[in-house]
Amino acid sequence: MSFPKIAIVIPCRNEEKYIEKCLISIFNQTYPQDKIKILVVDGLSTDNTRQKINDLIKKRKNLYLIDNKNKTTPFALNIGIKESMDCEYIMILGAHAELYSDYLEKAIKILLLNIEISCLGGILENISENKTTEAISFAMSSLFGVGSAHFRTGFKEGFVDTVAFGMYKKDVFEKVGLFDEELTRNQDDEFNYRLLKHNLKIFLSKDLKAKYYVRSSFIKLFRQYFQYGYWKVYVNRKHKTITSVRQLAPFVFVFFILIFGVLSIFSNLILFIFSTVLILYFLIGFGFSFKYYRNITGNLKILFSFFIIHISYGLGYLKGLWDFIIWRKKVKTRDVQLTR
Repeated sequence: MSFPKIAIVIPCRNEEKYIEKCLISIFNQTYPQDKIKILVVDGLSTDNTRQKINDLIKKRKNLYLIDNKNKTTPFALNIGIKESMDCEYIMILGAHAELYSDYLEKAIKILLLNIEISCLGGILENISENKTTEAISFAMSSLFGVGSAHFRTGFKEGFVDTVAFGMYKKDVFEKVGLFDEELTRNQDDEFNYRLLKHNLKIFLSKDLKAKYYVRSSFIKLFRQYFQYGYWKVYVNRKHKTITSVRQLAPFVFVFFILIFGVLSIFSNLILFIFSTVLILYFLIGFGFSFKYYRNITGNLKILFSFFIIHISYGLGYLKGLWDFIIWRKKVKTRDVQLTR
């Protein structure tokens, strides 16, 4: 087997707790290290992240630390990609992720055997560190929680509309361009949408697995999905289309709660419909949670995680409609914030 050169671009800011684990998982790959170029693009971290990276650089010739003065993810991705044009494949990896040791070797085998694949991704295995993150982890990998996001649920292998931590052929960036630097979130979804518009293909393989450390609190989970919903509207406006149908479900749910919640004050029939829908929602959520937990405390935490994911995304989408569709708001620097 030939070993083409791979660049791994890791956007990073204040990730002292996770960055070392992420990098060590790359060092432990079965793929030859002299064929891997690791670029950590750091948004001027103020914690111990940079020291940890520099300590590893002393031991590893293929690890590089690059400054990202703009601090946000799409700028980091584009900086890394521009520094990776000497490689045949470019992979995007999150600092909160760890690769299984055979990930790169398996990925290259798939890409070499299937030349029609322009972007390849695998399944995320959510890692929990306490009872709260355990509930969040299950919710983020459940069909009820995230719908048809197959890279989270693992239900499908084949051609899809997006993946996490994609490995791209270098010429994809020459055809499609770089990541949208106006986006705080959804920059990978938006990029993959453009990739599909160029008649290129994205493949999800169940053989490729990466560990992913989920948000550590319900507040951080809310912020994460609020931004997903908010920036999705901006992507829709930019491309003048709904880029995926599943994005509408949380918005419809929130819209239903707001409208029927108010109208139920004035009508017993509407109150009945409103109550029935909410009861069904929580019963379905409880049914999914029962697959993981068999105690009421655990079930309620998962149920709450479902509710936060759906409500926060829906509220973010609603605010996005107000800002980007009704008021035609332009993106400003203060709108671009990190929420890890």
